[in-house]
Amino acid sequence: VVDDGSKNRDAVVAQRAAYADDERFNFTILPKNVGKRKAQIAAITQSSGDLILNVDSDTTIAPDVVSKLAHKMRDPAVGAAMGQMKASNQADTWLTRLIDMEYWLACNEERAAQARFGAVMCCCGPCAMYRRSAMLSLLDQYETQLYRGKPSDFGEDRHLTILMLSAGFRTEYVPSAIAATVVPDTMGVYLRQQLRWARSTFRDTLLALPVLPGLDRYLTLDAIGQNVGLLLLALSVLTGIGQFALTATLPWWTILVIGSMTLVRCSVAAYRARELRFLGFALHTLVNIFLLIPLKAYALCTLSNSEWLSR
Repeated sequence: VVDDGSKNRDAVVAQRAAYADDERFNFTILPKNVGKRKAQIAAITQSSGDLILNVDSDTTIAPDVVSKLAHKMRDPAVGAAMGQMKASNQADTWLTRLIDMEYWLACNEERAAQARFGAVMCCCGPCAMYRRSAMLSLLDQYETQLYRGKPSDFGEDRHLTILMLSAGFRTEYVPSAIAATVVPDTMGVYLRQQLRWARSTFRDTLLALPVLPGLDRYLTLDAIGQNVGLLLLALSVLTGIGQFALTATLPWWTILVIGSMTLVRCSVAAYRARELRFLGFALHTLVNIFLLIPLKAYALCTLSNSEWLSR
């Protein structure tokens, strides 16, 4: 148990005393806040298991998660495996419901497709298992990641996954290993999270480019599709706005095409998940167009900013 320089040290000391006689627990109190990455490394270097499970502090895992991920790791070619993410506070607001569906799609479309070709490109932090022997060989690169000469202090999950792939290991997705995590329930917190993730994705996509030729060609197609698709959507929106500004007419063809693609995507998701609620994911298209695309453009222009934003 690593305490990363918390300010409520008295409460931490009390908990440490309560478990002092339990040999299963080892407490490490860092003198100052050094961030998730260095706190992780402090724990990893003191551990002894063949497998390392990373669980975020706001995440609850199902009782069978460890056994299911460990079963996947029996293959020595697998360096990391992740479980399926769900929102533990799904019912709180319309936004948490939307994010829960977003997580389902990210896991059961994107990660599931990548796993078919042996390379999940980002094993999510709330629930990811790593092979200790592989991780130890990568710790120096993991700890000293720089971007434009400055330490990169976020994007740990994606960076560590890419290091695993670059070392020749496969990364896997286990949909039956369920982890429930607390998701943002207000738009401000959500956008700060998405800004941090966008910067991390752009940075580590560049890092992943040399790795892609050694992976299945689908992964190259996936990387191109995720980035070019976003660019085409942004250009479509800008063209539509330009038409409206110059001619005072609505870009009906643009609206019709984007609306049709949204309907198809949501219908397929509703069919695959056997849940009609996924038809409501159409709302995410509006969030994407009017909030996330401008935010990602801003992230691309401010890649050197390493602020955590949520603390």
